[in-house]
Amino acid sequence: MKLGLSIIGSGPSLHGRLSLLFPHNGLSTGQHLSDAFVQVNPLKKVPTLKDGDFILTESVAILLYLTHKYKVPEHWYPQDLQTRARVDEYLAWQHTTLRRNCLRALWHKVMLPNFLGEQVSPKTLEDTVAELDVTLQLLQDKFLQNKDFIVGPHISLADLVAITELMHPVGAGCQVFQSRPKLAAWRQRIEAAVGKDLFQEAHEVILKVKNTPPADPTIKQKLMPGVLAMIQ
Repeated sequence: MKLGLSIIGSGPSLHGRLSLLFPHNGLSTGQHLSDAFVQVNPLKKVPTLKDGDFILTESVAILLYLTHKYKVPEHWYPQDLQTRARVDEYLAWQHTTLRRNCLRALWHKVMLPNFLGEQVSPKTLEDTVAELDVTLQLLQDKFLQNKDFIVGPHISLADLVAITELMHPVGAGCQVFQSRPKLAAWRQRIEAAVGKDLFQEAHEVILKVKNTPPADPTIKQKLMPGVLAMIQ
């Protein structure tokens, strides 16, 4: 269940005692609900970071921990107080807005009907996509504006977290960037900044999510309560 890590542009690679516990396709197989995983993270959530005996949950907390421990290039989490506050502002906003609506689009459009065999009404899907559209407009108008990246001319953690969320509806077939040239250009700048190969590798699983086979009934029974709570 381990995924090796490296920080883009940093010095030493993350290896040895440090690993992310994030099973490949783990959510669709229910591995994060296994007894072995629950012993590490009773919250039954991924990713989980294990650094020796130190265990940390929540993706944003993990990213911040890694930036401090490995002293990554300054642009990822700027030292300037107000620029850093802009990164924090986005990270605080996205949990209940962009992340929520991107996940809802993914599950309502693909995962519920294809993976869990639960039909979603056209009205529910229409409302979900409409809500996602509103949030995408906020991302563009409030956070990106006319800048190259969310907090200015350089890529930061805010951009990494944001693009990761947007790739969920993209994987579900939503045309997130089609009518939004500013967001489309921003996506291209992120891909160029991290490297095309790494960008594609990072999103390989989510871009193939429509090919996920139907869940075993036992897995479905275990997953349903958590899924419904997540996408409410």
